[in-house]
Amino acid sequence: MMHWIEKTVEDVVREFGERSVIVCNGGLSVSGLQHVGRIRGEITFVGTVCKILREKGYEAKHTLVLYTQDPWKGKPSQLMQFKNPEEAKSYHNYPLIRVPDPEGCHDNWVEHYWEDFGNYLDEFYEGINVVYTHELYRYNDEMKRFIIDSIVMKEKIREVINKYRGRTKLPADWIPFEPICEKCGRIGTSKVLDVDLNEYKVKYRCSCGFEGKTSMENGKLMWRLEWVAVWRVLNVSFEPYGKDHATPGGSRDSCNDLALNVFGFNPPVGLAYEWVGYVKGGVDMGDMGSSDFIGFTPKKWLEVAEPEVLKFLYLLNPPMKRIVLSLERVPLYVDRYDRAERLYYGIEKATIPKEKLENIVKSYVYAQKGKPPKDPPYQISFLHAVALVQTIPDTDDIITEAIKRIEKTTKRKLHLSSFEIDRLKRRLTNARNWLINYAPHHYKISVLEKLSEDIITRLDPKILPLIKELYANFQNIAWEEEEIKRAMINVKRRDRKEEILFFKTLYLVFFGREYGPRIAPYLSILDKEFVLNRLQETIRVLSLKINGQIYQRFFNH
Repeated sequence: MMHWIEKTVEDVVREFGERSVIVCNGGLSVSGLQHVGRIRGEITFVGTVCKILREKGYEAKHTLVLYTQDPWKGKPSQLMQFKNPEEAKSYHNYPLIRVPDPEGCHDNWVEHYWEDFGNYLDEFYEGINVVYTHELYRYNDEMKRFIIDSIVMKEKIREVINKYRGRTKLPADWIPFEPICEKCGRIGTSKVLDVDLNEYKVKYRCSCGFEGKTSMENGKLMWRLEWVAVWRVLNVSFEPYGKDHATPGGSRDSCNDLALNVFGFNPPVGLAYEWVGYVKGGVDMGDMGSSDFIGFTPKKWLEVAEPEVLKFLYLLNPPMKRIVLSLERVPLYVDRYDRAERLYYGIEKATIPKEKLENIVKSYVYAQKGKPPKDPPYQISFLHAVALVQTIPDTDDIITEAIKRIEKTTKRKLHLSSFEIDRLKRRLTNARNWLINYAPHHYKISVLEKLSEDIITRLDPKILPLIKELYANFQNIAWEEEEIKRAMINVKRRDRKEEILFFKTLYLVFFGREYGPRIAPYLSILDKEFVLNRLQETIRVLSLKINGQIYQRFFNH
């Protein structure tokens, strides 16, 4: 079965396979928070298309355009980033690159909000070439030629754009360029009065009252033309786009029309994708948004999970399916990724349709930076890591101490490669960060040292047969999470009520409370003999309760 992104690659090869370099591009406006939703199309989809193209023998280049010359809208959410929001209103319609950093730690707004995104791109894909539009306008000769061509062909451009504008048509004296006012510093607030192509300057009048003349290096094209300009200047062959551009007769269609029928080149192959939602504290906050400051950054994601996990989620799901992310649900995302790894190596037997299996496996493979290791690497689940780090003091060497504890509980020596050690260390570090910053309270547990009278009072004797069965199942298994889980599954519960009582009992006798996270990872970090002894002790207590003997006799014993 062909993965959906492989079909996109086929389209790119069919349209542009003869090019010496196939440029795959993404585009972002740094209007605020650079959230992980932007990793979906511009980074993961583009990076994966490049990866597959290279595997097929093509030279592929991954570019990322930052639209830094766009006007700053001064939305309430943007104003609130400043200590003095009222004062910040004066930056309205400044080019983004000229808006001050609200916290004063960078030269401007763009640098401040780009840091927690741009500094982590290499974790996802290496060699992404970042292009800034304010630099294109100032230094790129091809961009300057495109601007001149646009002004020369402005009537034809106006005719095409007006087909897509409904009732609000561009006027006959329209000129497709927006200068930055040299007095008030704003863009999009001036009317171009005249153009001197020989001097590469425009005469303009700004709404602030200033009238002057400036170089066309100091401004930008209207946004649809700017999009087409980027395609031609960078020679783009593939570019995904958000669903807001995907409506029939919408912005993407109009830009394709301009490329084909005005500038005479084939637009890049496109791929529409749905936004990424954000859940915090169990509440759907809506779609992640940059200028709305909804979501979280790649920096925060990488503190709690591997980049491959996020790429896997984006590749596993069709591009027009809404994905919702929450930092509180990281264990669930990592579990899905780990299962895909086990399916890829044949460690876990697939019980799903072949087409679904192939999609999972290919998504796992494409999520890797390179090829997966030949042999399956050592794997512990995220929750096992969460349980394990709670037994290791912050002052200890996390990897050395973890290996000791794993070897002690499993009663076997680990022989890990440097790759596996690095991978295990990252998983443990991620788990600790998640536990401290995002984990619901019930994940933070401590082992009950002994059965107290209070705990014994709360135990229901009806559960005795199931605890006996579990004790028997545990005796002859390898002390590993998956084996523990299987042994627990094999304990036959008659109904949901008995299921609840079974787990309530286990949480009580090991952790002193009636609920908690999935228990198998936590049992796996405990010594097997300790677990068996505690179960044996529980069986004795339950037997005494069934026989009607008072609790004190047990304690005296």
